[in-house]
Amino acid sequence: MKQSIPSPTPAGRGRLAKRLRRTFGWFFNLPALLCLALSSAVLISCTTTQRAPLTLAAPPQIPGATFVGNQACAECHEKIHGDFPGSPHGRFYRGDDTHWAPVAGCESCHGAGSKHAATGLAADIVNPRHDPLACLNCHVSTHGEFTMPHHHRVLEGRMTCVDCHEPHGQKTHQPAAGLGLQQRDAVCTQCHSEQAAPHVFEHEALREGCTACHKPHGGMNRGMLVQRDANLCLRCHAQIQTGAAGVFIGKTDHTGFLRGGTCWSAGCHSAVHGSNFSPRLLY
Repeated sequence: MKQSIPSPTPAGRGRLAKRLRRTFGWFFNLPALLCLALSSAVLISCTTTQRAPLTLAAPPQIPGATFVGNQACAECHEKIHGDFPGSPHGRFYRGDDTHWAPVAGCESCHGAGSKHAATGLAADIVNPRHDPLACLNCHVSTHGEFTMPHHHRVLEGRMTCVDCHEPHGQKTHQPAAGLGLQQRDAVCTQCHSEQAAPHVFEHEALREGCTACHKPHGGMNRGMLVQRDANLCLRCHAQIQTGAAGVFIGKTDHTGFLRGGTCWSAGCHSAVHGSNFSPRLLY
């Protein structure tokens, strides 16, 4: 015989309803609790802004000097002070308060400026033109590239960062001031003038800029190339696989040529920057 389940008493139904209201009450109040936590975090952050700001790289040390703020620098370096907020480095600019001087002001790169402001002597301030570590303390990945087997001779003192970069202007590459490439390859061709010379038969890759093939600071490959073998050229010059080992580039079978070395070292396309004699970039 089938047993009937007794229905809950009025007291039992009241307890069940109270338990359900408590459970769903927490659930529906969850957004309010999250808003309360966020508001608390904002209030805490607003009350702690007067602490000294943290920085990942300490500014250059100048014995006996103290921080004076950007306005003290602007009294002499008026043009630089006017241009700096619009530069890429100026993204970190936080005003002239000495509170920010060691983090985002002039003195974060040049060191505390009280002695220099008093004497005007170059010996009392750090000039990145003579000390690249003033730049490399922040640009640590670039510092690593300068230690690669093939690199520009910055750490050896043969070059400095400001030979190529103007850190105060809107564009960071020389010669027209700033930190992006001014007229793209003008920075490179100041020294590598032969590669910039006009040719009867140009290498179209030069239209993409020097960095299409070269790393600007340093790398593992000779000539600071982004790749050391024929794959450097094959990134642009599409290859067609024919059979198990055959490779055509354009209308020419390059299978045997590629076994002989890279496109330029195998004695074929050796005029990689352009030629006055051969459309195939032969000297």
